Amino acid sequence: MPDAIFAHPRLAAVYDAFDGDRGDLAAYLDIATQLGADRVLDVGCETGSLALLLAEHGRTVVGIDPAAASLEIAKSKDREGLVTWLCGDATILPALDIDLALMTGNVAQVFLTDDDWTRTLRGIHAALRPGAHFVFETRRPERRAWEDWAAEAPVTLDVPGLGMVQRRLEVTDVDLPLVSFRFTYRFLTDGEVVTSDSTLRFRDRDDLESSLVANGYRMMDVRDAPDRPGREFVFIAERAGSRQSAE
Repeated sequence: MPDAIFAHPRLAAVYDAFDGDRGDLAAYLDIATQLGADRVLDVGCETGSLALLLAEHGRTVVGIDPAAASLEIAKSKDREGLVTWLCGDATILPALDIDLALMTGNVAQVFLTDDDWTRTLRGIHAALRPGAHFVFETRRPERRAWEDWAAEAPVTLDVPGLGMVQRRLEVTDVDLPLVSFRFTYRFLTDGEVVTSDSTLRFRDRDDLESSLVANGYRMMDVRDAPDRPGREFVFIAERAGSRQSAE
């Protein structure tokens, strides 16, 4: 079940405001160009920022996310109907003959068990054409990002149409490789408080590479995130073998 930050209608409506400038997405547009990808799948598309950017640059795009509230925001921004939006996770994907699957943000870290991660890898594999690519980012465990989160001060923004909203972040548990945290949103116009609890898994590079190879991918490259040097890995893998090889 998606976390409230994506699934609660009121939180989905303020997500983009607190997510800020998405300058990080330009790197994925560049990767799509480098790989010659025309048909792109955005896994965990949230409110559609990356999917729409890709579509506006001429790609055929499918965006999938299990949070209906976030998808409603995405659809509201897609006035020309450029993107095919699917509600669900990667396990429901059909064979789409996609050239490139992307997974940005925290998405690769929300799969807390090995079984969930394996099912996701296999679902994406089934959607890709032979020789297509899967690219995703994940935080480096050694960077200990949760220590920065614990020091983060509350943020208050004037969200268009909603007024002043305050967000507070609290790290609630660190039991590596799992880190849990809570966002608390206070809507100052009416005093409503909505919380969202999340847990992320911090996998190391060797673990991720092994899981990719075991589920029908060939490792192509592991890069530094250009906008967050030293903080994240960007994995680039190629779909190997027949569709049945990863099932």
